[in-house]
Amino acid sequence: MRHYYIFLTTCILSGCNGYIADANDASQTSTDIATPEHHSHGENENHTHDSIDITNKILENRATNCAEYANTYTSDVLDIQRDLDFEGNLEIVLENGKCLFNTNSIPNHNFNDGGAHFATAVSEVNKTFKVTQTPTPAASTTPLSLRTDNAIFLNGVKLDLMAAGCFGIGDGRIGCHKMNAPFRYDPMSPASSFGTDSHNAHTQPDGTYHYHGNPNALFHSDQAIESPIVGFAADGYPIYGSYFDDNGTVRKAASSYQLKSGTRVAQNGINPGGSYDGTYIDDYEYVKSLGDLDECNGMTINGSYGYYITDAYPWVLKCFKGTPDSSFNKR
Repeated sequence: MRHYYIFLTTCILSGCNGYIADANDASQTSTDIATPEHHSHGENENHTHDSIDITNKILENRATNCAEYANTYTSDVLDIQRDLDFEGNLEIVLENGKCLFNTNSIPNHNFNDGGAHFATAVSEVNKTFKVTQTPTPAASTTPLSLRTDNAIFLNGVKLDLMAAGCFGIGDGRIGCHKMNAPFRYDPMSPASSFGTDSHNAHTQPDGTYHYHGNPNALFHSDQAIESPIVGFAADGYPIYGSYFDDNGTVRKAASSYQLKSGTRVAQNGINPGGSYDGTYIDDYEYVKSLGDLDECNGMTINGSYGYYITDAYPWVLKCFKGTPDSSFNKR
C-alpha cells in the first residue's frame, strides 16, 4: 500500500483545545494527539512537526485564524468502488499574511461509495489555494460563480457548490456556463442525480474530487455539540459545521432560504414546469431573519463571522461576505 500524506495543523488536534475522534466510531472518546510549541503567526513563518495520522478523524478545533492549521498530518484512503488505495498531500504553510493550501485533492476518508456514479475516475490533482489570515467584509457581497471555487476544507478537498447544468441545455448536467442561464440544477437535490457519493462529492472532468455540500465525515452530526471549523471560504472566513451555541443551547443553524410557493414561472422563455421543489437553485428565495443565517449563509458569534453548513439550501454558502482570493479562480 502506498503512503498517503495530508498536512494539517496540530491545532486541529490540540493547539487550541482541539481534538479528533474516529469518524467511523462517533462514540469514541476524543483523544489529545499532540501539543505544539508556542508560536506567533508572522509572515513567511512555517512550522514542522511529525506527521500525525488523521484517517477518518473528526475535527473539533474552532480556531478562526487559518494560520493555526499550518502543519503536517498523514492518512490512508480508499476508492471503494475501484478498490484502489490513494496517496495524496496537503501542505498548509504561511506566506505574506496568507495560508497556502497546497493539495492534491484527495480526502482523509474513503470515497466513491454507495450509489455513486462518478463520470470521471478520481485522480490526484495538484492545486494551491491562498486564504487570507485577516478576512474583512467587502462593500458588497460577491455572488458565487462557475469561474471560482468556493472554499477549501481542512482535509484538502475543495468546495464547488454550483453545477454547470441547466434545464434545456444538453443533458442538463454539463455545458451550462452562462451565469444568467435560468433553472440551474442544484446538485444537492435528490431529483438532480449528479452521481455523488455519501460525502456529497464527485469528480470534475479532470478527476478532481470536490464537495457540493456537507462533507459529513469532518464533524459530528449525530449529537448536539458545538461544531468545529471544517474549512475556509475563498474570502478567508471560516466554515463551521452545523451546530452552534445559542445562548447556552447547542442546536443546528437554520438557513434563511425557503422554497418559493406555487408553480414555476418562465424565465427568458424557458420553463421546466412543475412546482418549486428544489430541483433548481431558482426554486429558492431569501427571506431575511427567517432562520439564523444571512444571505450568504453566515452569522457573527462573539465577534467572529463564519459560514455554517446547513441541512437545507444553500447548504454551505450562497455568496462571499469578503473578497475571494484570486487563487480560487478556475483556470
